[in-house]
Amino acid sequence: MAKELPKETEEKKKKDTYSAEHITVLEGLDPVRKRPGMYIGSTGEAGLHHLVWEIVDNSVDEAMAGHATFIDVTLQKDGGVRVIDNGRGIPVDIHKTTKKSALETVLTVLHAGGKFGGEASGYKVSGGLHGVGAAVVNALSTELIASVKKDGKLYEQSYKKGVPQGKVKEAGKINPKDSIQHGTQIVFYPDASIFTTVEFNFKTILEHLRSQAYLTKGLHFKITNENENLTYQYYFEGGVVSYIKQVNRKRKVKHEPIYINKTVDDILVEIAIQYTDEYDEVILAYANNEYNPEGGMHVTGFRTALTRTLNSYATKNNYVKESEKLTGEDMREGCTAIISVKLPNPQFEGQTKAKLGNPEVRTAVETVLGQALETYFEEHPSETARIIEKVILAAKARMAARAARESVLRKGVLEGLALPGKLADCSESDPAQSEIYIVEGDSAGGSAKQGRDRRYQAILPLRGKILNVERARLDRMLGSEQIKNLVIAMGAGVGDQFDINKLRYHRIIIMTDADVDGAHIRTLLLTLYFRYFPEIIRKGYLYIAQPPLFRVQVGKEFQYAFSETERDEIITDLLAERDAKKLKNKSDNKKPKKGTKEDDDNVISDAVSVSETVEIEVGEDGVAVVAGGKASVQRYKGLGEMNPEQLWETTMDPANRVMLQVHIEDAEKATEIFETLMGDEVAPRKRFIQAHAKSVKNLDI
Repeated sequence: MAKELPKETEEKKKKDTYSAEHITVLEGLDPVRKRPGMYIGSTGEAGLHHLVWEIVDNSVDEAMAGHATFIDVTLQKDGGVRVIDNGRGIPVDIHKTTKKSALETVLTVLHAGGKFGGEASGYKVSGGLHGVGAAVVNALSTELIASVKKDGKLYEQSYKKGVPQGKVKEAGKINPKDSIQHGTQIVFYPDASIFTTVEFNFKTILEHLRSQAYLTKGLHFKITNENENLTYQYYFEGGVVSYIKQVNRKRKVKHEPIYINKTVDDILVEIAIQYTDEYDEVILAYANNEYNPEGGMHVTGFRTALTRTLNSYATKNNYVKESEKLTGEDMREGCTAIISVKLPNPQFEGQTKAKLGNPEVRTAVETVLGQALETYFEEHPSETARIIEKVILAAKARMAARAARESVLRKGVLEGLALPGKLADCSESDPAQSEIYIVEGDSAGGSAKQGRDRRYQAILPLRGKILNVERARLDRMLGSEQIKNLVIAMGAGVGDQFDINKLRYHRIIIMTDADVDGAHIRTLLLTLYFRYFPEIIRKGYLYIAQPPLFRVQVGKEFQYAFSETERDEIITDLLAERDAKKLKNKSDNKKPKKGTKEDDDNVISDAVSVSETVEIEVGEDGVAVVAGGKASVQRYKGLGEMNPEQLWETTMDPANRVMLQVHIEDAEKATEIFETLMGDEVAPRKRFIQAHAKSVKNLDI
């Protein structure tokens, strides 16, 4: 006879059982709202803007298929985004599988769209491969209204959080005088409960849509911001040639752009190449108008063809000996290239389309570019000579850089585990648990060394300002003792021998003073990492420390402030806390008779209201006098003014510190900024300073 289980044991058994009832089934668009990051990358500003890209991509696909010539994007005053195109209009008839309108199917079913059936679908090429774009936008919006102009009629349907508020309805006939007789309009309102912000950056939208206009010749974009009453229009007949001229507008170019446009095996290859006097390589790669920041097969094919063809021409025409062939690194110094491919079935890595994986694209790009460059080199000997001179100069610099690099590596090996003398290393050997502070000067370095946690925090003080690497090749860069020490300390090498897996610290923290000199040193270091160690930034290993500007003390209480506004708030709060304590103590001690208004007034009058909005000024003696009392304010001009305990508490303690993680959101824009601020040309820098001078606050000179 089976023994009856105690009640608690039965409950435990039931609790431990893993059965079908534990499985949650997410239907329709529920998975998108549950895990939005899987579909749009993040729920931050980047993910918010991804909603716009998804809807615009659908309109661009219509243009690439030859059905649309105009796209109108508007940021509405009510927080919504409106996208209009003059394409064919999303079909509204009943879909045979879903038994719903095709419009509702596209907006509510993941992986439903007109891009899976090849040419039969009407889309020979398409950026929106996954077919989740419109449905995802719908799911992540509090409201979406779709309007379709088709066959002389206007159709509409509205949704709330992806749920249709009724069937598609015919809303009337199209006025023959309307400028757009056919097409689609989508208006959506991002869900504030999903996103960390629902405020769009108009500049980000402008820059993205400008690149789309460059990549689709003859496509007219109109972009409006109703909040600022601004309208921009983009239309580029020159396509990628116009694009490369825009990218190189502030650089000294060697020749007019080389333009290639040819289709091989249903893959359209469009490339623009132009060499400049710069030392870096700028390659902007796109597949079906989608930017691929991590490159892919089209970039691999481009580099292979460029290296092979240039080497062949250089040896054939006796520029270099057969035994002294130039490397791909030599070929790409100063090279700017826009690579745009359009293909029927792109294989992207991830929904955000960071990298193109189609192997057939590599072959197509190699073939098209190789043949086109051979012809160009034969027909333009003087331009080709200028390119090869640039490449040979790069090769000489590479050999000098190799010698300098080997010297650095030899120094690291010969000095063994001693590493640079100024480096105070940590005892932790796991890079993921280790961090290094790059500190300005010996004074701050001394405080940081004493205040740090020796187990996982290393300190490397820099003496003065490092070399501006924007104006220097690798060989000259490695001649700088400060940079050499930094390279050895990081342990991952430099140049073509850089290996991110050998990096000794996964948190590299720039910690400089909060003044002009500190900002300059920080900019020089950012230039170094952007130009020579971009992978460290891409991996998220580079940070900027945020030391406080002020120490505010009232009585025995003190707090740190990172801005003047925060300083004033702290002064007010500390004085209010002090007076509240005084009031409480007085009330406890005096214990006035019940109903004695005079005594109550005496108590309250001692607590002067400092919570009112007041303008606070700090005197030269560091004392802020406010209604209600005085506060002692210490302004930190440099990290060296802090004692080790203060530096640890405010800037180095993981429990309290504030750090900025460095990202490259737009490589083209970042390159342009570094060239403007750190390059040889004075005029662009002067214009930048004049344009932004009035926006600078609290400048210490």
